[in-house]
Amino acid sequence: CYDNAPMESFFHTLKVELVRQRRWTTHDEARHDLFAYLEGYYNRQRSHSAIGYLTPEQAERRAA
Repeated sequence: CYDNAPMESFFHTLKVELVRQRRWTTHDEARHDLFAYLEGYYNRQRSHSAIGYLTPEQAERRAA
C-alpha cells in the first residue's frame, strides 16, 4: 500500500495496449473490451517480466 508503482505500471500498459488504440461509443463497449483484454490477453497470453516472463496463469499453475 505504500508503493503504487505496480499499479502505475499496469495502467500504463493498459493505456498503451488498449485504450489509445480504440474509441468507444458506449460504456458497455468499453467494459466488454476491457474484460476481454484482461481475461483473454493480459492474464492468459501476455508474459510478465516480474514473474519470469510467464503469463499469470502459468505462474499460478507452477505455484500450485
